Amino acid sequence: MRSLLDGCTPWPEEFVDRYWWAGHWRGDTLDSLLRGWALRYGPRTALVQDGDRITYAHLNRRVDRMAAGFRLRGLRPRQRVVVQLPNVPEFVITVFALMRVGAVPVLCPVSHRAPEVSRLVRVAEAVGYVGPSTYQGFDHTAMAADIAAEGPFLRRVFTLDAPGGPSPYGGLATDPSGCHYFPLGSVEAPPEPALAQNAGQVAFLLLSGGTAEEARLVPRTHNDYAYQARAAAELVSLTESDVYLAALPAAYNFAFGCPGILGTLSVGGTVVLVEHPEPAECLAAVERERVTLTSVEPDAVERWLDVHATVGADMSSLRLVQVGGAPLPRATAERMGPAWGCRLQQVFGVAEGLLTLTRPADPDETVLATQGRPLSPDDEVRIVDVDGNDVPDGEYGELLARGPYTVRGYYRAPDDTARSFTADGYFRTGGLARRTPDGSLVVTGRPRSTAGTPPTRPV
Repeated sequence: MRSLLDGCTPWPEEFVDRYWWAGHWRGDTLDSLLRGWALRYGPRTALVQDGDRITYAHLNRRVDRMAAGFRLRGLRPRQRVVVQLPNVPEFVITVFALMRVGAVPVLCPVSHRAPEVSRLVRVAEAVGYVGPSTYQGFDHTAMAADIAAEGPFLRRVFTLDAPGGPSPYGGLATDPSGCHYFPLGSVEAPPEPALAQNAGQVAFLLLSGGTAEEARLVPRTHNDYAYQARAAAELVSLTESDVYLAALPAAYNFAFGCPGILGTLSVGGTVVLVEHPEPAECLAAVERERVTLTSVEPDAVERWLDVHATVGADMSSLRLVQVGGAPLPRATAERMGPAWGCRLQQVFGVAEGLLTLTRPADPDETVLATQGRPLSPDDEVRIVDVDGNDVPDGEYGELLARGPYTVRGYYRAPDDTARSFTADGYFRTGGLARRTPDGSLVVTGRPRSTAGTPPTRPV
């Protein structure tokens, strides 16, 4: 199959046919799915942050108008744009608007600084950057200006100002390097007819695991990511009554589509956005918005549990808490049910694709001690020794995977792709794993030193 974006490794035709035949891939782009959700759930609340509430209909209108504004300001299909926003409604609106233009968002955590962002701009040849003007004392606009001055790619910077905040780049519309600056709030225009797009093209680029300097770009297509979010939503029985708390950065795979933001929107649920996973802010949001589902890392769980024992926030609405990113201490896992009255779901995931999850109906021991089973019936998983041979069940080895939502290579990184993917398309997750008698996986840290493989952290 011909790649729909230069620099990407396509799935072989036989696998493309298999995933279409199984119904995993359905030919819908993510932005077209949003149009359908807006028609189906129009007056329902899609996004919440603090006191602001945005309905599905309003969300889609804002995406339409921002997409037209991006086109008016020169963005074109297939161009890459770094998106470095915190968990605010504008993150969701911007990502969907860029996809509606046909541009490719590069999802970057707001914590990254000039060395990492500059590298992303160079590798992706990004022509645009979207970020806060300043955030937590850091001047993102000045950083973008410095990167633009390095040339030759970055030529449009869109900044999200705090209410009443300063204009970007000291009020200048264009800097000496020829880079144009626009307040993000001004990027809108009358909606235009929908752009015909192919769901096999890349929807956005995620960052792989690893240190910020080592992170590689992971090309996720509309087909594969729509399937991932839909399957994850089905696995946890999401409905329009559910309320998802996005406590992890929305630029992470875990928060964006496992099922996360995207999976919640797909069923008409409500996404509550918080900018920090700090206990006070998150526990208050759970009580205020009657949150039913969230995804966090083990250290956050421990802090939430400790603070909850003191403040006593009402957590009775919670039915499921997903935990991933690092091994969850059993003692912490055992505290969650009695303290919050909810079910734990352990998750192992990588930006490259593979998700393994415990099921809500699994026995307690499976939930407490494993990372569950692969999301898809067409996930192919191997556990191998240092020579690439499959190990017997119960023995540890390196976890390899391929499937309908696991990519076949990194973006514009042939050497990293050759190191991290086998000749027959399996991704070397970097996880050290063993299979239990019931087919569940126990995934720990990294195996032997394997240059080019990411650590076991969902991003």
